[in-house]
Amino acid sequence: MQVHLLYKDRIFDPKQPLPWNAQDLVQDLELETLFKTMSRGNDFLLEVVKCVVLTGMSNSLETIGYRQGILKDCLKNPTIVKEIYSFAVETVDKEKNNYWGIFSKYPDSILYRSVEVLQMFVVALKKLRAIAEEHAGKFDSEGFSDLFVLLKTELKDAYFADMESHLEELKFRDGHLMSAQLGKGNKGTNYVLRKFPARRMGWFKRFILDHVWPELEDSQRAWTKRFFGETASGYTFYISSRDEGGIRALRDLRDEGINLVADSLAQSDEHILGFFKSLKAELAFYLGCLNLHEQLENIGGPVSFPEAINSGGRVHQFEGLFDVCLALNTKQKVVGNDVNANAKDLIMITGANQGGKSTFLRSVGLSQLMMQCGMFVPAIYLRASISSALYTHFKREEDSGMKSGKLDEELHRMNQIINRIVPGSLLLFNESFAATNEREGSEIARQIMNALLDKGFKVIYVTHLYEFAFSFYEKKMNNAIFLRADRQPDGSRSFRLSEGEPLQTSYGGDLYKEIFAGN
Repeated sequence: MQVHLLYKDRIFDPKQPLPWNAQDLVQDLELETLFKTMSRGNDFLLEVVKCVVLTGMSNSLETIGYRQGILKDCLKNPTIVKEIYSFAVETVDKEKNNYWGIFSKYPDSILYRSVEVLQMFVVALKKLRAIAEEHAGKFDSEGFSDLFVLLKTELKDAYFADMESHLEELKFRDGHLMSAQLGKGNKGTNYVLRKFPARRMGWFKRFILDHVWPELEDSQRAWTKRFFGETASGYTFYISSRDEGGIRALRDLRDEGINLVADSLAQSDEHILGFFKSLKAELAFYLGCLNLHEQLENIGGPVSFPEAINSGGRVHQFEGLFDVCLALNTKQKVVGNDVNANAKDLIMITGANQGGKSTFLRSVGLSQLMMQCGMFVPAIYLRASISSALYTHFKREEDSGMKSGKLDEELHRMNQIINRIVPGSLLLFNESFAATNEREGSEIARQIMNALLDKGFKVIYVTHLYEFAFSFYEKKMNNAIFLRADRQPDGSRSFRLSEGEPLQTSYGGDLYKEIFAGN
């Protein structure tokens, strides 16, 4: 059985490698805030949501829609989803806490533990099927519908009856029946555990055979045979309780016979355990989404399910898009932006200092990641093409550990991106190449920008380099849009962006007056 709540055709691996630039994405987009809110201090949830979000850029349009349907079901039935998740966690923990024979090399210990664990799994699977039967009608998504159908069809009463019957038989209350052949040196080989012939035995006869028969003399056994009938065909020998060597040899023979059965049962345990682990891991992502949705509802920030478009187009349009991490940090509703950048390869952002440019850039990057991993987005409305990869190139603060200057460090990071970039990528630049003078920084940025646009990449660039920004504006490019951070007549910031040509000033004087006013 497979869960398939994150991928329609494969199992989710929470240990899969993250993208090479995962740390840059986390740092530049302040993803730690998002992950912290989604995981609520749970290390396992943190591991899962981090993996799902950071690997989501490789998802297909079909996978995005598949997850959106499942997440809508989760938002509609949060209590049921949390119940299933808690039950999966409890089941996995119970298996982990069953230490009997877990480190043993002896087949009988492995067999005993496997039987104990399988009996626990039978109870768990029955409860899971009951949940499916009770609540299946409340879910509409393909993922949950297929899961519930699987549980109801695969886990029928006859299946549980067979499992319980086999597990009872594997306790070997009547002993072990084995066959073997003689190999080289008359050593036993080809040991096979056999099933006892069907027989009915009353409690009195069982008591005699189990407790009285071994202590009888030959003459007494002959009389017992006439009374009870033949006890067994073939030759029989008994080992004294004081014969430690004989008992050891008999145990070795038994282990030879049950070895294959013990291995098979252990594999069955792993198969069912794998199902519950997958259920736990894949539901963990949706539980993280529920945690985030609850926080955003408390803040009052709008959320919506985006319309994802095939990567072949240039679609990017949104209303009320805001920086979800800023809202989570401040615990209050923040200003959103409306932009129609359809058919645009370049979005150039200039304007007043502290006007919301970097915040806007992060909101775009965050919404792209959230959309492509199947989540809702922090916006009233969002319609965007999917990208094959997301790269960020943000300015870094001075680091005493740097082995070279800031410009060299920026160029090194740019070179890493160029060496790994793939078609259909989205690149976000924030004040890149401003560590040198205006003319040199503008020339470096212009050459890199021209190369990226020539190759068909989509670029969003925040800059204070007027010469660089204006050189693209004066080309009157049909595939570019220029946004500017608003500044009110009194010098205050609205933190909204609107279309406008780059200006030669970033109004740094406003900040000077604000900081030093009255001093």
